[in-house]
Amino acid sequence: MNKESLPMMAVDVPNVKDNALSIKALVKKNGRVTGYQLSNGKIVTKEEGVDMAREGGIKGVGISSRKGNFYLKSLPDGTDNNNLGNLPTVK
Repeated sequence: MNKESLPMMAVDVPNVKDNALSIKALVKKNGRVTGYQLSNGKIVTKEEGVDMAREGGIKGVGISSRKGNFYLKSLPDGTDNNNLGNLPTVK
């Protein structure tokens, strides 16, 4: 097992649909992600985003959890500018 694959072991990577959207911006409150703006302009809550990703409706992300809370995590693709942590924040 190589060290690069270790973080991905804790991520559920759903099968993505052909018409899947991407995340273009984060919605934050008090520095914490509370939602996502999708490529079609729609804003969804964090929970809705996780559900959409589980159903294959969001590309480029996997689902991870910490202390029972599920959240989306960028999948490595060799590009940093589309990582969730590098996306702009919208209100």
